[in-house]
Amino acid sequence: MNSNATKPRVAILGLGLMGSGMARQLLNAGFPLTVFNRNPEKTAPFAHAGARVASTPLEAAASAGVIVSMVADDNASRAVWLGEHGALAAVAPSTVCIESSTLTVGWVRELAAAVGVRGGEFLDAPVTGSKVHAHSGELNFFIGGSETTLKKVQPVFAAMSKTITWVGPAGSGALLKLINNFVCGVQVAAFAEAVAVIERGGLDRAKALELLTNGAAGSPLIKTIAARATASDYTPNFLLRLMTKDLGYAIQEGAKLSVDLATAAAALGDFQKAIAAGHGDKDMAAIVEQFH
Repeated sequence: MNSNATKPRVAILGLGLMGSGMARQLLNAGFPLTVFNRNPEKTAPFAHAGARVASTPLEAAASAGVIVSMVADDNASRAVWLGEHGALAAVAPSTVCIESSTLTVGWVRELAAAVGVRGGEFLDAPVTGSKVHAHSGELNFFIGGSETTLKKVQPVFAAMSKTITWVGPAGSGALLKLINNFVCGVQVAAFAEAVAVIERGGLDRAKALELLTNGAAGSPLIKTIAARATASDYTPNFLLRLMTKDLGYAIQEGAKLSVDLATAAAALGDFQKAIAAGHGDKDMAAIVEQFH
């Protein structure tokens, strides 16, 4: 896998904000690529760049040694793997199946078992980072599954990533990703509420935000969200509705472990109100708009 001649064909299922960046990085690294997207219009730039375009997940997977899924949620993942013309039907003993979407642990483990029945190898490999990181090859992968399988496809991950970290057996990556996202979601919701108090309390917004973002509360995430909110630039880097979904999944996982994620539940309420106000398809920084 160290030369173009021996690189496996990779299939990318899903060309959204993240999947499109991942696909572009694989092409740039010289991997033979097949792409599938539910909306075929998004495949055109990749066809022009030399990728094969498949009309179904099954067709995409049929010629691939490595299959990577990057879709919105459990339902979308189930559809591309197990639905009509799903990719799983093409999985052979030599195929490595990688699920990079942010999903529930239960579904990821179910998918891992289904891949195993086919004789394939499975890794759950969700990422941290936004659209910018996906398009610059600087994602951080949390890997669940076999370390041997990870070593086998390390160059595939390397083409898309800044860091690659094995965290445990199948499902471990999915759980850590939900933990990561619920902590992020809580921070973003707290920031939105803070901005509302700043504005309604008559403080100088610019000065207050400068002090907050440069103080103990100023995490890299909060600095990014503050900049976008100040500019009212909600061009999607991470969709607000997807963070809402992730908070819901995290709360479900916490309940299974007898942990009441009360802060996640409070944040979820703010995100749901933002969706109701029409901001679901904007960047998650748009959560601040509901308070105006």
